[in-house]
Amino acid sequence: MNSKAGWIRASRMLMVGAACLAVISSMSAQVKTKTSAATQGASVVTQVDRGEVVYVSGNDLVVKMEDGTIRHLANVPESARATVDGQQLGIHDLKVGMKLQRTITTTTVSKVITTVKSVTGKVWMVTPPNTVILTMDDGKNQQFKIPNNQKFNIDGQMVDAWGLKKGMTISATKVIETPVNVISQSRSVTGSSPPPPPPVDVPILVVEQAPAPATEVAQAPKELPKTGSELPLIGLLGFLSLASSLGLRTIRKCL
Repeated sequence: MNSKAGWIRASRMLMVGAACLAVISSMSAQVKTKTSAATQGASVVTQVDRGEVVYVSGNDLVVKMEDGTIRHLANVPESARATVDGQQLGIHDLKVGMKLQRTITTTTVSKVITTVKSVTGKVWMVTPPNTVILTMDDGKNQQFKIPNNQKFNIDGQMVDAWGLKKGMTISATKVIETPVNVISQSRSVTGSSPPPPPPVDVPILVVEQAPAPATEVAQAPKELPKTGSELPLIGLLGFLSLASSLGLRTIRKCL
């Protein structure tokens, strides 16, 4: 008697094992999964950094930032580009004194990923509250783990694992909502060249002194003016002759 009972138990175990193998082989084909994404909102953050090139050699770049800090950028990739005065420049084209501006725009989109898993089958075996084996539409058996508080729709009525019976056709749906953030970034570097230095030792204005005006010496006219007269000269000569005669007379008296 005991041997017969043991044989029956062994047969059942083999059947359960065969059912589990069938479940493993057909599980991915029987569960229907539908995934959708819904956007909840988006935010944009812009960061601007400004600096001046103080050293560049090979792929090493040293920039003095706007706040006075020194930033060393080692091994700048060859593909990096900066738009300086409308031209695309690489690391080897940068010069000391160039002004650079890096703009980083970060966009964060909040989404909710909804995954709906649904399955329909006929109860072949149930072990409440943990597992249930269903016979699928293709005639194969598939084992499922029953989540906590899982409800099954049976002819419009919702029951738990304890209400399942062999031969019942059930459908179950599992909805998973997962919030995710999708982050994307865009970077751009612009700049300008330093102004050219002023020319050295080139005078802007030359002051020239005008020569002093020549001094003219007034000369007496060689001829008397036409309005002049000789009467004063004759009078002067007569006065001298009179004085001479008076002087001779006085000398004679003294002798």
